[in-house]
Amino acid sequence: MKDAFSRLKDRIMGQINEDSDNLPEEQYLEINPSEVIDSKAKIMVRPFIIKEFQDIKPALDGLREGHTIALVNIKPLKDKDIVELKRAVNKLKKTCDAIEGDIAGFGEDWLVATPSFAKVHRQTSVSTQRTSGIIEDDDKDF
Repeated sequence: MKDAFSRLKDRIMGQINEDSDNLPEEQYLEINPSEVIDSKAKIMVRPFIIKEFQDIKPALDGLREGHTIALVNIKPLKDKDIVELKRAVNKLKKTCDAIEGDIAGFGEDWLVATPSFAKVHRQTSVSTQRTSGIIEDDDKDF
């Protein structure tokens, strides 16, 4: 063990020992990190910013492909035009229903939309309120 540490020390300090010449050369394979990430990524969590109704299309396309969980920032559209916001949210809801996905709001400015393989966790206190009749409209997930 002591011999291994002294060889390591010699290599770090730049001293080459005759014993270290007898060691086999270490070989490394270089891997491009971007290729590794893309090949392993089966699910993408992507943020989307909705400034206009047309901006919803990339999020819808990603959901339809089935590999994207969409985090949608609706604040710019909410500040601009509430009618267009409702239209965009309804479009997201219909798409999620069609693909058997899930959609929910978190905070006042964000929505999460998932394909069929993922569901959004909802707090038990909210579902308890729904069953007791406090929240009567089922569309008030966000």
